[in-house]
This record gives sequence, C-alpha cells and structure tokens, in this order.
Amino acid sequence: MTPTLQTLVIALLAFAAHSVAAQTAPNPLLGRNLAATCANCHGSNGQARGDMRPLAGVPADRLLAQLADFRSGAMPATIMHQIAKGYSDEQLRLIAAYFAAQPASPASPAAPAAQPAPSAR
Repeated sequence: MTPTLQTLVIALLAFAAHSVAAQTAPNPLLGRNLAATCANCHGSNGQARGDMRPLAGVPADRLLAQLADFRSGAMPATIMHQIAKGYSDEQLRLIAAYFAAQPASPASPAAPAAQPAPSAR
C-alpha cells in the first residue's frame, strides 16, 4: 500500500469513527428541548403557577410513575394521557430527568404538591 493510500484509509477510518460516535452520543440539550413542550401548563423549567402541579425538583422516578399512570389511564387527566402516549420511554426519561434537576421554587412547594402516583402507593 502506498503512503498516500495508507493516509487516505486512515483518514476515512477516523472520519467514520467520529461520525458513529457523534450519532450515538446523547444530545445534552434533548431533555430540555423535549421538556419545553410542558411549559404551557407547567411553567418554564417546571415552575408552575396557579393550580397547576409544579414539576421542578420532583424526583424523576416519581414523575415517570405518574407519566406511566397517565399513559395507562390509571390516573385521571384531561390531556396528559394523550401527551404521555406521544413520547417514547427514553424521551420520558429525559424529560423526567430534566425536571428533577431543576430547583424547586421556594414560593411553590413542588415536592409536597406532587402526590405519588397510584401505582407507586
């Protein structure tokens, strides 16, 4: 193999390895981007106002249990049963992790207001 051909092969392999790594690396902003769809009802960063349940600071496992109950119909809802069905399990994990990482507002007791889901009791 000539040095030029060898260099070309190495460059192509390096490019291919980088492309595969880029496709499999999770986007660190994906959870935030997915959670942005929740802002209309639950407020920016999960800081809800009024009667809506805040999501900021609620543990991810509790949020996932509630979302599973919305999906299955075990928890009554006006719209959340439809919204929860629109996401994959991985997307719901990303959304729950995002909200769990947000600081709960001192003005609204996020953790106490979010009741455990019926299946978690």
